[in-house]
Amino acid sequence: MDLGGKNVVYLGGFGGIGKKCVQELLKKQIKGLAIFDLIVDDDLLAEWKKLNPDTEVFYQKVDITQKSDIDAAYKATAEKLGHFDVVVNGSGLLDDRLIELTIQINLVGVINSTLTALEYMDKSKGGKGGLIVNISSVAGLQPTPLMAIYSTSKTGVTTFTRAMASPIHYAHSGVGFITICPGYTNTGILKDIDKKTTFPFYETRMRTVFSKVKGQTVEVCAQNIVHAIETAKNGAVLMLELGEIHELDIPNLWNPQLDDCVFVCLS
Repeated sequence: MDLGGKNVVYLGGFGGIGKKCVQELLKKQIKGLAIFDLIVDDDLLAEWKKLNPDTEVFYQKVDITQKSDIDAAYKATAEKLGHFDVVVNGSGLLDDRLIELTIQINLVGVINSTLTALEYMDKSKGGKGGLIVNISSVAGLQPTPLMAIYSTSKTGVTTFTRAMASPIHYAHSGVGFITICPGYTNTGILKDIDKKTTFPFYETRMRTVFSKVKGQTVEVCAQNIVHAIETAKNGAVLMLELGEIHELDIPNLWNPQLDDCVFVCLS
């Protein structure tokens, strides 16, 4: 996708990865940018507006755990921009001691945002199609025992996004989906991570493990997310690890066994 002249909605645009992604997106001469977040960084927002006078940049306050906030933000954005071409669901929380909030932000919020955005983007409903990008994690690709709740929420994001990328859905709506799974990235979400494990007895182990894990910078991660938006195909699951993009081939482990009568009915 050529991002030039496109309208973008970014959820979590003032977060660690989010800020850098917004900066990368603004380099692409996008037409409009709506930033959905709970707390606004007024100075940064003013800077983005000043440095990008040809892009309409604005903020919508959104508590991702409140569907009413999501609905209102998309409605206001549609009225302001007319339509949007790209949505990035980038809000996230890593703290397994906050079980319900982790699931609400990381999974339920992503689902609600996605389904609300589709109401405006779906070609069958008068939209123009586009792309929805959901930020998962490498913890959403396999079980992560130290952070079981976070891993569960991100696995849900991966599975949900892959399901939404079904060719049947795409043919109907014209909206593509890609899943982004960053590896260890140096952001604020990792602050005091040893206090955010599923069980307290993991704290010492967590400090030991993460002191040895190689990480990538936020800047490199953001650059690769934007590159993925420009180049990835519908259904792609991309692992962003140590500055590299790896497209993953996730196999189907089960296919339904159909009775002969089903084939007759479908033929």
